[in-house]
Amino acid sequence: MPSAHDPILSASPWVRRFAPLAPKGGVILDLACGSGRHSELIASMGHEVLAVDQDVAAIQALNNPLITAQCLDLEGVEWPLAGSEFSAIVVTNYLYRPYLDELPQMLQKDGVLIYETFALGNGDFGKPSNPNFLLNPGELLTFASRHGLKVVAFEDIYVDQPKPAMVQRLCAVKGELKQRIPLQFQG
Repeated sequence: MPSAHDPILSASPWVRRFAPLAPKGGVILDLACGSGRHSELIASMGHEVLAVDQDVAAIQALNNPLITAQCLDLEGVEWPLAGSEFSAIVVTNYLYRPYLDELPQMLQKDGVLIYETFALGNGDFGKPSNPNFLLNPGELLTFASRHGLKVVAFEDIYVDQPKPAMVQRLCAVKGELKQRIPLQFQG
């Protein structure tokens, strides 16, 4: 049976840059993990990963002992991860506002949130184009402030790689950052 996801083979440069900030020793959530590109990256750094999505066939095929795949309905009546805690949460190319405010609550003290998804104006370049799935200007920044997260980095920009898009990117910490911020990902 084919996967519901078009595989994107390489991890996002944004996630590559900020994943090293994730505290050691905890489980990292890869929310709406798709084909598992970020789960693989995080596991390669020695972290345990909980990779969740509505279709986890691609993740299960990785057969990585550090990655636990869990098939969840992330847009159902009840939030399936209620009460869970993570040392970091990674979200890319996914936005479901009804449960967005759950993410900071799931971060452990000094946990890191790495978020990157499409923003208003993306319809000029293709899908998604529905405003329900596009961030408003500065929305992630406002979200972080509302929840008392310390913003490490934020962008609300046009990108041309891997394809033209409008995106917002956020890296924020619940508490204090315990290390230096990498200027850019090397490698």
